[in-house]
Amino acid sequence: MSTSTQAIKHERIYEVSPTRKLVMGIIEIIIGAFIFIVFVRTVSGAAKTTFVMTPGGINIGQAGDWILPTQLTLIILAALALIIGVVQLIRGFGHATNAFVGLCGLFLIFSFITWQAADRSLNLAGMLTSAVLLAVPITLGAFSGLLSERAGVINIAIEGLMLMASMVGALIGSLTQNAWIGLLGGILASVLLAGIHAVLSIKYRINQVISGTVINIFAAGMTAFLSQKFLQTNQALNSPPLFPRIPIPGLAHIPVIGPIFFNTNIFVYIMFILLIIIQVALFSTRWGLRLRSVGEHPKAADTLGIKVIPTRYMAVLLSGVVAGIGGSFFTLGSVGRFEEGITAGKGFIGLAAMIFGNWTPIGSLGAGFLFGFADAIGSKLSLLGSNIPAQFMGMTPYLITMIVLAGFIGKGQAPAADGEPYEKE
Repeated sequence: MSTSTQAIKHERIYEVSPTRKLVMGIIEIIIGAFIFIVFVRTVSGAAKTTFVMTPGGINIGQAGDWILPTQLTLIILAALALIIGVVQLIRGFGHATNAFVGLCGLFLIFSFITWQAADRSLNLAGMLTSAVLLAVPITLGAFSGLLSERAGVINIAIEGLMLMASMVGALIGSLTQNAWIGLLGGILASVLLAGIHAVLSIKYRINQVISGTVINIFAAGMTAFLSQKFLQTNQALNSPPLFPRIPIPGLAHIPVIGPIFFNTNIFVYIMFILLIIIQVALFSTRWGLRLRSVGEHPKAADTLGIKVIPTRYMAVLLSGVVAGIGGSFFTLGSVGRFEEGITAGKGFIGLAAMIFGNWTPIGSLGAGFLFGFADAIGSKLSLLGSNIPAQFMGMTPYLITMIVLAGFIGKGQAPAADGEPYEKE
């Protein structure tokens, strides 16, 4: 048995408490009952919902529209949620509990848009494309937190790292008129702040939450000052080039999936590449075992020859790299200019996605898509002529974030030494 494997042997087995098992089952049953009572009973049996399955402005990968019987579709979704809830109450889903709660959440969201679009048309493919793009900074924020916390360092500063990367990326991209150089500048700015957080929390053992909060405040104030002083008065400093849409030959022509995932922004591809890299590196390599052992049992890892302090520094700096990519997305992959507070709390939502995803890359990606989908609906409500204010759906991701961070979804499998400073004896 290798030293890394011995060091990680104390990593806890994921178990769902009886109380959480009961609560999650009840929530899923409530979702199913809500779909039936609120949506099924208030729609005509003859109503049909039309979903356009090709995003606007796309000429490849076109697909025919989906015309669904509204009431029957809602009944099926309600039944599925009820079945999942009953199974959860009887036997549970173990480590997949959060995944099934998220699935029921998607049932609720899809039921809502199906109900809202009854006897009307909605570009579902366009909404999904928006959801994927909106999920990018959230998912990258989750990956950033994952790398840091798996090594035992809480990184509340992700919001500040992304905000600073966004501004620096816009500034350098504008000066050079090169999006790649702007992205590199954004990453370097984020890594610099991450290094400060690492020094404060690892070397000086300052409370990691306080250290991260200080960096968030600094980044918010500094970016606001520089924006008002220079970027707003000189638009040449705030006009970076955007990364273009890049179609992947062959794959981009696949109906429905192609336009959404294979004819999109470079940041979407980076997100999926990082998913694979982080998943393999953390759970299939010796490097990953050592990093996780440092977050689970640093004293045991140190005893077995693993360098705890350098490993934690490396993890926080890598966290800064990923946060820098996520922050640069706003100005180089989406908006095309920097505005004060442009990240709008996506770093914090990323941390919630990481917790919801149980500190795993795949789970974080799924949670990021859930948050992104909920965020995308708000912009579509006005097009449907909904009586529900778009702001109501816009606040949904933040409401879910508060629920997750409050522990309502469950404590999951956080690293045992997460947030605990280590002093070599």
